[in-house]
Amino acid sequence: MNESPRRHRLYYGWWMVAALSVTETISFGILAYSFTVFIAPMHAELGWSVAGLTGAYSLGLLIAGFTAVLVGRWLDEHGARLPMSLGSLLAAAMLFAWSRVDTIWSFYLLWAGVGVAMAGVLYEPAFAVLAKWFHRDLGRALTVLTFLAGLASVIFIPLSGLLVERIGWRAALEVLALIQLATLPLHALFIRRRPSDLGLQPDGNRSVGPQHHELSGLSPHEAFPRPDFRRLAVAFSLSTFAITAMGVHLVPLLVEAGRSATAAAAVGGAIGLFALPGRLVLTPLGDRLPRRLVAAAIFALQALGIVVLLWGAGADVAVWAFVVLYGAGFGAITPARAALLAEYYGGRHYGRISGRMALINSLARALAPVSTGILVTVSGGFESLLALLVICCGLAALSVALAYAPAPLARGGRGVSS
Repeated sequence: MNESPRRHRLYYGWWMVAALSVTETISFGILAYSFTVFIAPMHAELGWSVAGLTGAYSLGLLIAGFTAVLVGRWLDEHGARLPMSLGSLLAAAMLFAWSRVDTIWSFYLLWAGVGVAMAGVLYEPAFAVLAKWFHRDLGRALTVLTFLAGLASVIFIPLSGLLVERIGWRAALEVLALIQLATLPLHALFIRRRPSDLGLQPDGNRSVGPQHHELSGLSPHEAFPRPDFRRLAVAFSLSTFAITAMGVHLVPLLVEAGRSATAAAAVGGAIGLFALPGRLVLTPLGDRLPRRLVAAAIFALQALGIVVLLWGAGADVAVWAFVVLYGAGFGAITPARAALLAEYYGGRHYGRISGRMALINSLARALAPVSTGILVTVSGGFESLLALLVICCGLAALSVALAYAPAPLARGGRGVSS
């Protein structure tokens, strides 16, 4: 009756990892990273303020967080193929509409649409797919996906800049819309709901009985009141706040410390490069060591990096030490969050639980630029900001470290409460 795993055929879950690696790289690169390239040419042509332009982007992120809750419910009940396919189509349509925009209200309206599309095509639905298809190998699958998708900024910021320079920002958006549309067939053809649809178990084992088709996991009503969910939410919200604030203020901070704008931007780009080895090294550690302690170490690494920057923002050696420490932690946070949610709450209701976490994080992401901007203005410098971010990362490390060890999850049923 028992059948051994078929070693001669690549598990279908890995084909989905390959497809999602391509689509996440494209979607993140275009929807999340290339926006910065369009600010200057749009400001020059349309006369809209930088604050007005970035406000539309913030609106999109906020709507993506709220929409993630609804998308998460659909993911758990029906799978990711339809929302990811529709998200690809909507994203391409919004990019094309962006290329025709000429009023600020229509710009905000289309970015509301981009926010809905983000909830359908970015990491949350992709992680929900992996949580259902991988258990033992989830860390490896997350490492592959996030490492490859980590190239999004490296590819699409320069590509978008080159397109804007050669053909103008409106035509550049038309090209990016066509590239985004290429993710539609990959989502429609490769994404499958769960392993049992193909007679498999998670990680590629052959089915040995109908009871093994069921996924384990807590319901949202069981997960949300738990102290460990609150501690994870606090930890990742504080981290999101710190990362967003650092992204907004790093370049002006380095310029004030005596660097040129070009050199400061290069430092910001280098953080993205050092995020890749961080994902490659730190994410697999979660398969060998308690994952919550690995996450605590990641946050501590970021805090240490910011301390170094606070100590010597004017010294090259301190700045590059910051890049290495902060970048390594920055890269490992996203896969750590995905793996922790799967480890604590299982794959059965992963979409809804992950959607709630995404909403909480989006509120922190929306609050960070405004509140830290006020802090910098009132304090007259960046020292107070850096001190605040060290505290945020330190508290995040403490909060995730104090989360209880995950309770064993009964296969096909409820978890055991701690």
